[in-house]
Amino acid sequence: MTEFVTRAGIEADPQLAAFIETEVLGPLGRDTDDFWTGFANLLGSFAPRNAALLAKREELQARIDAWHSERAGQPHDADAYRAFLEEIGYLVPEPGDFTIGTENVDPEIATMAGPQLVVPILNARFLLNAANARWGSLYDALYGTDALDAPAARPGGYDEERGAAVIVEARKLLDEILPLASGSWSDLDSLDDLALADPSQQVGRTDKGPLFRHNGLHIEIVVDPDSQVGKTDRLGIADVNFEAALTTIADCEDSVAAVDAEDKLTAYRNWLGVIRGDLEESFEKGGKTLTRKLVGDKTYTGKDGSEHSLPGRSLMFVRNVGHLMTNPAMRWDGKEIPEGILDAVVTSAIGAQDVAGLGKYGNSRCGSIYIVKPKMHGPEECAFTNELFDAVEDLLGLPRHTIKVGVMDEERRTSANLAACIHAVKDRIVFINTGFLDRTGDEIHTSMRAGPMMRKGEMKNSAWLKAYEARNVGIGLAHGLSGRAQIGKGMWAAPDLMGQMMIEKIGHLRAGANTAWVPSPTAATLHAIHYHREDVFEIQKGLPDAAKLDELLAIPLADGTNWSEDEIREELDNNCQGLLGYVVRWIDAGVGCSKVPDINDIGLMEDRATLRISSQHIANWLLHGVISEDQVMDSLRRMAAKVDEQNAGDPFYQPLLQNEDGAAFSAAKDLIFKGVEQPSGYTEPLLHAWRRKKKAQG
Repeated sequence: MTEFVTRAGIEADPQLAAFIETEVLGPLGRDTDDFWTGFANLLGSFAPRNAALLAKREELQARIDAWHSERAGQPHDADAYRAFLEEIGYLVPEPGDFTIGTENVDPEIATMAGPQLVVPILNARFLLNAANARWGSLYDALYGTDALDAPAARPGGYDEERGAAVIVEARKLLDEILPLASGSWSDLDSLDDLALADPSQQVGRTDKGPLFRHNGLHIEIVVDPDSQVGKTDRLGIADVNFEAALTTIADCEDSVAAVDAEDKLTAYRNWLGVIRGDLEESFEKGGKTLTRKLVGDKTYTGKDGSEHSLPGRSLMFVRNVGHLMTNPAMRWDGKEIPEGILDAVVTSAIGAQDVAGLGKYGNSRCGSIYIVKPKMHGPEECAFTNELFDAVEDLLGLPRHTIKVGVMDEERRTSANLAACIHAVKDRIVFINTGFLDRTGDEIHTSMRAGPMMRKGEMKNSAWLKAYEARNVGIGLAHGLSGRAQIGKGMWAAPDLMGQMMIEKIGHLRAGANTAWVPSPTAATLHAIHYHREDVFEIQKGLPDAAKLDELLAIPLADGTNWSEDEIREELDNNCQGLLGYVVRWIDAGVGCSKVPDINDIGLMEDRATLRISSQHIANWLLHGVISEDQVMDSLRRMAAKVDEQNAGDPFYQPLLQNEDGAAFSAAKDLIFKGVEQPSGYTEPLLHAWRRKKKAQG
């Protein structure tokens, strides 16, 4: 039983309370009694409203379920459906013409286009790697991935033939991005003879070599003729560094398993370390102890001899959790407090140290705190967040709209009312984006009783998804986000398939996104190439108006489809394998995001969004009789054997087979067989409950 300390009526975990008082508020010079009194008043105002918003979600879902159930067996009537959604308040009136008014936004968000990383905040090493991914080695990214179409490197050290292929490819990219006045980079005999077609692209020189800028992104050529690579290059070029991950989201939500005060304290402490600039992590590699820490800024001398600096680190967002969950780290009025409110207060208080200039390096140069808010359902919930952030600013003595918000467009009611959602946060919004997995999970759950859904693979070509992706960009542009905020696209989930990423992910830019998620610093370096090949801000000027709402509301039903037994088994096995592979790490190891082998043994970066779509899809097919409970259990058992085999090399792994009563397998069953009744189809309530049981077992 947790022993709490009491502060102004709030029962708090003692370690978390001490952390807030000494490490967060202390450097800010804030009176702790005033803080706790203000926090309690904030909870008194916002906790009941939070609960009411969740109740409204359930009320709307119940009415939608009833509407579909009453029309079972009838063809879907799109006009009647839209009228019904308007009648119950699911669809709200458009807000009319407006332009966002957000001010004091850093250029990485407002006026630059480039890759974005999302990193689990509980893993300090990954967090440091992501924060340091502002600059990435092009040579390393090409040498170590299949983005380079050349024979793989031979084992046993540096392969000069592979290295030579890297140099050739890098020269081609330089010809493309930084063309010479005549000839090719491959023909240069000396960098002293360098003459660009556009001389303004060369902006100066760092201590490593010449520095260039193209499409707002910098490129540094590293000259070191004595290095292993440089000595094989007639120009002595040892590397080409690309400005890569302009922004990074430190994630408290879908990519972590944070279920109690211990976990939340780790998250907040890591966030504080990033903001203060003193986060470090040591680890063993190759028999040596290595220490990661944040890198400093990059200085350079301009062509006129003046001294300048460029950020050495990614600009950091922090993603809070949504409105749904509570956390036992604090209690108020006899209940766990909403975790989203806890995150808003604590991560903003930590961010206030950056605003006060207390960090070693600094994050925002515009005095802003950047918070991504996920899983909001419609404009009323966005307005709640806006008012919550007002209250947090008042609590912390911050100027109005210091806290900026990124709105994840990943719930159907938000997508359908996106303009109204943006309007609700119009003076603090800095980010909208799309995400196929969570959005599809909510699509399935919202229309759970309408009928069986099409297969997951077919969803990617469905009418609603195309409308969703296009509407997000079109609505964002219509309300002035270009030049003031990010319009983002979702994750490339296959970190080992960089060659395919280089072919496909440029489509995000051509759709008008000025940022998109990638799974690793290496992927960020490679994805940066796309932003040199396309000028996103020019593309945005020529995009069509947003797709129509009726297209978005098209339900992805499998009308008239008669699947074979093999097709059903294939879909079910795919879902069960992915579900088990993720859940076993979440429950047993507390790992919220990792590279999980899929059914074909291809490693995919998976988080709770992946789990949501898989569990909801199985639950939908169960509800409508496409599959039976026996078929599900048979698949779970067969896929448990597959997942056990895939994890056989992990000495800490606990097998699923012969352990059906264990926490991981039990959680997997609950996610499926209780999937219909889960709020919005979310996986968090069940995952948290089973993870806490597992932690209690020791």
